[in-house]
Amino acid sequence: MATRVREKSKSRQENKDMRPHATAKNIRISPYKVRAVLDVIRGKSYIQAVALLKSMNKSSCEPILKVVNSAAANAENNLGMNKDTLYVAACYADQGFTMKRMMPRAKGRGVRILKRTSHITVILDAQK
Repeated sequence: MATRVREKSKSRQENKDMRPHATAKNIRISPYKVRAVLDVIRGKSYIQAVALLKSMNKSSCEPILKVVNSAAANAENNLGMNKDTLYVAACYADQGFTMKRMMPRAKGRGVRILKRTSHITVILDAQK
């Protein structure tokens, strides 16, 4: 079962994506709402993306801004990159767990409410 563990670990480490990234998990906003904002900032420079997120009037802008700033801080502190040369290479929102709640209805019935969560990932890269 544990055949060639060191070799496999070494090959995974060599194939690892070395771009700076950040992830926020279990954010209490539907991924559909988050994807609408992520589509706007995808491909933009870091400074432009931060300016757009601060000026947009969407509820998902605040957690996305935190993730973008975190990825930029990772690039600056861990990889020695300059924030001015960064751009949003990739960003996506995956669905997290769904909280199931009940809401009372007429005649003693109940209806299920699905409260969705999302995992937000932002990957930055240096402009060439």
